[in-house]
Formats: sequence, structure tokens, C-alpha cells
Amino acid sequence: MARIRLVHWHPGEGKERAADLRALEHEVDASPVTSGTIRDLPRSRADAFVVDLTRLPSQGRDVGVALRRSKTSRHVPIVFAGGAPDKVARVRETLPDAVFSAWEEIGDALAQALASPVADPVVPSSGLAGYSSTPLPQKLGIKEGSVVCLLGAPEDFEIEGLPESAVLRRRGRGRRDQTIVFVRTPAEAEARWERLAADPRIDDVWIVWAKKASPFYSGVTQANVRGPGMALGFVDFKVAAIDDTWSGLRFKRRR
Repeated sequence: MARIRLVHWHPGEGKERAADLRALEHEVDASPVTSGTIRDLPRSRADAFVVDLTRLPSQGRDVGVALRRSKTSRHVPIVFAGGAPDKVARVRETLPDAVFSAWEEIGDALAQALASPVADPVVPSSGLAGYSSTPLPQKLGIKEGSVVCLLGAPEDFEIEGLPESAVLRRRGRGRRDQTIVFVRTPAEAEARWERLAADPRIDDVWIVWAKKASPFYSGVTQANVRGPGMALGFVDFKVAAIDDTWSGLRFKRRR
């Protein structure tokens, strides 16, 4: 029996995947992973990590990168399971020596990973590995025909390469599919959240702040952004580097 840490992005599917792994006589930890708890994953007492790529494959890749960059978990086998072929290929480019498998073949893949752990694993040079060639609209989840409301952004900030018929607005009026808000102080983050939560049109929102290494850094952290949002009924599910200056956290209203 091996100790398996299952990383998934959907409670129902996670329960089913965990049952499949337990049927193979493994001990499974399938507790939810958020951007707030991902940092704790390398300290999991796991013999192997199984990362579901069926949903949110870019986040699955981020988990793999974080595990490899941590000395604590670097040599623990990683098995990526499921996922669309093109998405899996991108993860494989970043972590070529991980094990990749369909869910129907997870037993054999996991046995292989446990029996032959990688002696000298590939360690991505950056926590943003895999993002360097990702267009910003794709990082942000902007789709064809989307209406995106951009609030508080610097005048020179642009989102180039928008999908066909996508619209970018710099005012908060009218319908929108996504809202991207720039904040510069913890107090502004809290005030913005109060207005966002009170607007029933807003469901998908990015909160963006300056990185610590940026000359524009003014004290805003993930905690300043996440805390007020969660208190007002939103849940974060993705973090991204917008560019060299800005980081962002994406939220949805809690259902």
C-alpha cells in the first residue's frame, strides 16, 4: 500500500478518482487544493502525487512545477492522469520525466512511477515555467465574444491578441463576462471587493496587484486580496503572472 496525494479540481470527480485509487489498495488523501493551500503540497507525506488534468490542466501543471521546485518533494513520483491531448502535451513539455496516463490505465502508470522513481528529475527554473509562451488572453481565460471590463489599470496596460469578437472596456457599465480589477493598497482591495460583491453582474473576476519585485509594489499581498473576497462569497481558483509587474488571482462566486 502506498500513500497517494490526489490533486483534483472538482469534488464529485475527486471522490470518484479517490475511490478508484483506493480500489488499488492505496491510502489516498483527496482533500481540496486551492491557491492558498498549494504551497503545503510539497510537505505532504506522499509516496506519489496523482494530478488530474481533466479539468484546469494549467493549474495541474503549476502543481507539478511547484512539487519539482521544492527540495522536499522533488524526488516524489508525479503521475498526470487524463486531459485533452493538446493540454497534456504542454504539461509534458514542462515536466517531460513525469508519468502520463489515461485514467483507465492509472493502476499500471502508478505502479511504474512507484517502482522506478526519477533519479535526477527535471527542475523548472521558474515557478512560471510553461507560461512564457502563453498569450495573456489565454492566461486570463478570455474567450471568443467575451466582454471584459478592465478597472483601475494603468493607461498603458493593454491585452494584446484578444480572441475574435472579444471586447475590452475600461468602464464598469453594461454587461460583462469577466472583470479585471487593479488594486494598489490593501484598503483599496477591500473597498473594491465590497463594490464587486454588491454587483450581481459580476461572477468571474481577477484582482491584480503589483509584485514585490516591481517598483510599483505598495504592500498588497495574496492574503489582502483573498481574505475580503472569500468573506464576501467568492472563491479563488487560479493565480497567474500577468506580466513582469503584475500578478493576479481569479475568483468565482461561491455556488
